[in-house]
Amino acid sequence: MVRIGQIKKQKKTYSRPKRPYDKARFAKEKVLSKSFGLRKKMHIWKAEEMLRNFRRRAKEILAKPDEKTQAELFSKLNNMGIKIDKIDDILEIKPENILSRRLQSVICSKGIAKTPGEARQLIAHGHILIDGRRAKYPGLIVTKDIEPLIELDAKMKNRALASEAKS
Repeated sequence: MVRIGQIKKQKKTYSRPKRPYDKARFAKEKVLSKSFGLRKKMHIWKAEEMLRNFRRRAKEILAKPDEKTQAELFSKLNNMGIKIDKIDDILEIKPENILSRRLQSVICSKGIAKTPGEARQLIAHGHILIDGRRAKYPGLIVTKDIEPLIELDAKMKNRALASEAKS
């Protein structure tokens, strides 16, 4: 029982692969790491775990249809930026869809940074603002409503403009 003022125990947000040495998985993870600029395989495992949870919830809805929980799941995924119309769409989501909603990937796709590595660096150095507040985590899942609020710090904008003027 958690009382007011007590800290909840942190839970692991991912699980390691069952087969630690799988050549096919290594190749797939290497491609994902390169394309999304990930530093650790743990980030891929987190996306896969999130995907497993969505699929589990979808299967539960298929077993016991409930309009309220189905609507909640659909709204969560659509708000996340993953287009869902029916339950079968949830079962077809790939880890790439979730990894593309990370702050690091969104910054790259918006054109603020040229590469995922540069996007990660901008976040780590505190140059990215979300609604005027510094973003600290490259792995933040960006929802549709906060995506337009992402911007580069004013100092960095001025530096970019000055360097373009010199060139």
